[in-house]
Amino acid sequence: MSKAMISRENYLQQLIQFKDTDFIKVISGVRRSGKSVLLMQYRDYLQQQGISPENILYLNFESFEYQWVKDAQDFQQLIQEKMPSSQEKIYFLIDEIQFVEGWQKIVNALRVSFNTDIVITGSNANLLSGELATLLSGRYVEIKIYPLSFKEFLHAKNVDSQSRLVDKLYSEYEKYGGFPSVAIADEPLKETILSGIFDSIVLNDIAHRAGVKDTHILKNVILFLADNVGQLVNPSKISNTLTSERVPTSNHTISKYLELLENAFLFYKAKQYDIRGKGYLKTNAKYFIVDNGLRRHAIGKKGANYANRLENIVFIELLRRGYTVDVGKLDSKEIDFIARKADEILYVQVAFEISENTHETDNLLHIKDNYKKILVTGKYYEQIDIDGIEVIYVVDWLLQ
Repeated sequence: MSKAMISRENYLQQLIQFKDTDFIKVISGVRRSGKSVLLMQYRDYLQQQGISPENILYLNFESFEYQWVKDAQDFQQLIQEKMPSSQEKIYFLIDEIQFVEGWQKIVNALRVSFNTDIVITGSNANLLSGELATLLSGRYVEIKIYPLSFKEFLHAKNVDSQSRLVDKLYSEYEKYGGFPSVAIADEPLKETILSGIFDSIVLNDIAHRAGVKDTHILKNVILFLADNVGQLVNPSKISNTLTSERVPTSNHTISKYLELLENAFLFYKAKQYDIRGKGYLKTNAKYFIVDNGLRRHAIGKKGANYANRLENIVFIELLRRGYTVDVGKLDSKEIDFIARKADEILYVQVAFEISENTHETDNLLHIKDNYKKILVTGKYYEQIDIDGIEVIYVVDWLLQ
């Protein structure tokens, strides 16, 4: 495997699990998080299984070769040119499909008319809304991909989780994030690569696709969110702050931009959940950025704010582990995260350090159910629990 091909075993296994089923496999996630590499790894796997290369069709709609494919008609023409005459199953691997208008009809027709196994990727959450959902209801499985987890990051560096280097590498991971191309680059290049990723997400995936003329406001919204990761915000608060900083804007514009940022997988929204009232509060939400390296790039080299950066890492890792994550509210107290998956609920409090009176765990103690509750810390402590609540150093938690 080449240096740039970091193995994404966990995601690959999900793809393999659905191989040769009627499901269209949709790999979604932020640009440059490794979707194309995952497709290549799936292609290699198929060939190892004895599938002939001519029965594997890889199409990348970002490549120069397919710039002419703009809509369903072009797409159909391309398929007719490329379709092998063999009677065996054809494996379609289609990258960045959102660039083709009306692709849904063609993909559905391929599924219905031919003996196919279809995998598509996209960098926009809208991929699975509207028409596709209607055409393919119950016919697709979504595999959400994120930048490297800390485990994958160590693997990419060929470092064992028991190594003495782990803490030093965590500092690098925390600072530069987990985009694969950043992880394997030498230090002087990391900033440049992050800058390129940031611009391609903001300018291509958001501004260009949504026809945003004034990228100045958009960039200010990103800066505000990146700087206030883990703070409760709402459109009017953002709008008022920007207007007071001489960037006049409206709630309507802010709401639209927040949606675009979520659709491009740059930010994730955590809604506030009232534990006692068992319902969502509509007013405020927290936004977390997909990668700490991008956060640092967005706000410049401003250091500090360790607590928020730590919270961001924990939030994205919970998503990576397949949880739905909300911010909890219990009367006047805040619970950092309520993470749910099937029948499991996990309450997580995050603290960079534990203060003398350990009120970091107090809020969790007020929750009267029997689900698991943990405190994740940014510093290592010998102590493994406070009043029965498990205390875990973030590095150990990430390596679980």
